[in-house]
Amino acid sequence: MASKGRGRSSRGNAEQLRRYWSTGPGAAKIRWGTPGDWKRCNRQLSKYMGARAKGYCQRLHKRNTGVYTGSRLNPGRRRGRR
Repeated sequence: MASKGRGRSSRGNAEQLRRYWSTGPGAAKIRWGTPGDWKRCNRQLSKYMGARAKGYCQRLHKRNTGVYTGSRLNPGRRRGRR
């Protein structure tokens, strides 16, 4: 007997959440590409994911801006910090 919520049908939900936080109403809250975007993402998602939000926000940041948060190419990076 297959358990409920496991298998291929549950994978669509992950992509739906990625779209919500990347281009949907969640992205409007985060404002990707502006200073503090990772911090806003972490603050929003930690309500639901706990400590795992840090890594997930890092992946979302890379997906939405093309660079990681610590990169010199990060458009939202504060100048003067090394």
